[in-house]
Amino acid sequence: MIIDSELKVPGGKLIKARLEIQGNYIQTILLTGDFFLHPEDAIFEVESSLIGSSTDLANIKEKLEKALKKKDARLLGVSPDDFINVIKKALDQAVS
Repeated sequence: MIIDSELKVPGGKLIKARLEIQGNYIQTILLTGDFFLHPEDAIFEVESSLIGSSTDLANIKEKLEKALKKKDARLLGVSPDDFINVIKKALDQAVS
């Protein structure tokens, strides 16, 4: 199942997520939007860290934060929790 979601965060930045879910696992994920992430290639580290991950939000948050730390990444205009919220929004659609 492929699910798209988006989230406009306070301050106006937009985050979009496209997830492919199979069972309770993320098969693919694409995170886009008008947020800033430095270094820019850190988004690929975040996405790859979540592939194969269970859909448990605590697990997703841990992996996301670990990937950002590994790349010493800085987010501007959004927070790690905003990414979690857009992923949660997509997962909520999967169960409804």
